[in-house]
Amino acid sequence: MKKEDFITFIQDIQTQICTALENEDGKAKFLSDEWQREGGGGGLTRVIQNGNVFEKGGVNTSVVYGVVSPALAQQLSAKGESFFACGISLVIHPKNPYVPTVHANFRYFELYDAQKNIVDSWFGGGADLTPYYLVEEDAVHFHQTFKIACDPFDASFYPKFKQQCDEYFVNKHRGNECRGVGGIFYDYLRADDSHTKDFWFDFSKANGEAFLKAYLPIVQRRKNESFTEQQLHWQEIRRGRYVEFNLIHDRGTIFGLKSNGRTESILMSLPPRVRFEYHDTPEKNSAEEKLLTVLQTPKNWI
Repeated sequence: MKKEDFITFIQDIQTQICTALENEDGKAKFLSDEWQREGGGGGLTRVIQNGNVFEKGGVNTSVVYGVVSPALAQQLSAKGESFFACGISLVIHPKNPYVPTVHANFRYFELYDAQKNIVDSWFGGGADLTPYYLVEEDAVHFHQTFKIACDPFDASFYPKFKQQCDEYFVNKHRGNECRGVGGIFYDYLRADDSHTKDFWFDFSKANGEAFLKAYLPIVQRRKNESFTEQQLHWQEIRRGRYVEFNLIHDRGTIFGLKSNGRTESILMSLPPRVRFEYHDTPEKNSAEEKLLTVLQTPKNWI
């Protein structure tokens, strides 16, 4: 695999996902914003807003390169004089509180020595679901779809990467409360004696291609559910937790900012409406409390 192969993959899947989401929304279209990074590279930010189904969402690709700064070296926990990174990152925030927010990204890194030789390279990625009201059928479908994508490569991958997802998307400052019901998450997948770079490339492609299969059926089942102002209020509170994770813990956000990435694209993941209230606690035995119970103790959905 050459890095150009991964670039083609993320550009193709960006087009596929945006087209499918536009068709599902039926009103809003993605706006395209091409940008250049000071220091090397750039990307294509595609944003949808104020639609029938999707209140705000972004599907972004980036291809960046440059010098490894001290801050970036610390963030990567790897040594190199210069770097190359490309990836696709998406976050979709629907209007209806019964339709979950979803996040996914797939990325590839290379590090070089002073003579431009590759000294390290790896893949990362995954997808996770953040419901505001728990519908177990939807969580099972999301997880099952990614298990089907993982299993042909190794039956141990789904449970391993599912656990890594549960351990990563956690607001530790909120009593180890998970951001959502998880999915899969992997990072630093390197070629070794057991797996070639092509193997991990094919694995990334399989999971990228599983995204629409995992998410669109959930949107179609829930987008016409009726909801109340109280449920919108709860959605905004939970979106506040989403913001907290992205700004405090998320490695992708931190990498983007420390690598002098485009701030507008990096913070695209933040929802348009959000609420922070002091010591908000849901009623006993409510649907809201049911969600929090699952977020405190990750569940095996399959």
